Amino acid sequence: MTGVDFDHVEARGLVKVFGPTRALAGLDLRFEKGAITSVEGANGAGKSTLLGILSTLERATRGEVHFGKVVVGADVRPDSETRAALRGRIGWLGHESMLYPDLTGYENLDLFARTYGLSGRARIDELVARFDAAAFADRPVRTYSRGQGQRLALARALLHSPRLLLLDEPSAGLDRASTERLARAVREERDRGAIVVLVTHDADLAAVLANRRVVLSRGRVEEAR
Repeated sequence: MTGVDFDHVEARGLVKVFGPTRALAGLDLRFEKGAITSVEGANGAGKSTLLGILSTLERATRGEVHFGKVVVGADVRPDSETRAALRGRIGWLGHESMLYPDLTGYENLDLFARTYGLSGRARIDELVARFDAAAFADRPVRTYSRGQGQRLALARALLHSPRLLLLDEPSAGLDRASTERLARAVREERDRGAIVVLVTHDADLAAVLANRRVVLSRGRVEEAR
């Protein structure tokens, strides 16, 4: 996708209400190009809700997110072309892999590549090699271990070289070798100039990866360092 680019993302006054629950309570945060920000806090602090709004898949009850000059908010809705272009600059790795279990790894990556308008096999082969996935990429995803699935899911999230990379508990259930591989890939994306937002309960991972650490509590920033 072309036509939308940004070197920072800024959340301004984000409020998100689910029925009687206020998941975000006037949140202000700025995320910079070439930096990893960890977002930490107890369950229910608002971490995953924040990622959902940053991904544009969820809409704030109040407030705005500024992707450079493009603004998305409760009262600001870009046209469909701008929204599609913006989503084409965002990579997402969540609790679910978003992979089709009965397709092989290669088939999954090819399917997602075509949704981003990517043609040819070069980018897929590059990522399969980068994540050392050639040994299992010809097998159906349902046969993968947790670590193998996470490697392929990260490859999927990076297919289109996103400007904003959102990671929601990416190390959950991974062994040490898989976590180290994940950390290396995230650093590489930061060095490429991506804006990386890492939601994690893993304080050790946050300590070694994050340029900035933010702790949320009850939908607000409790601490930033």
